[in-house]
Amino acid sequence: MQSTMHVYEVRPRKDKRGVDLISDVLPFGRLWYGQPNAVANAIGYAEHRSRSHQAVIRVYDDAGDVIETHEHKAAAIFLVIQ
Repeated sequence: MQSTMHVYEVRPRKDKRGVDLISDVLPFGRLWYGQPNAVANAIGYAEHRSRSHQAVIRVYDDAGDVIETHEHKAAAIFLVIQ
């Protein structure tokens, strides 16, 4: 069984109103977070959404440079049949 890696980007919005969480695995491609703890909420959502997949979450600054990288390992799911 081969697991696919989910890749997420957390980028500041050009209008300075929070951050966008961007990924091909999201239903609409991107989500907007505008609260004071927007980056932490975006990372938490990406980790939750990828709980059964490996994921890498990259946080970018205004200049487009990666300032944080988070790696999420897939949760082990076991099925026991008796």
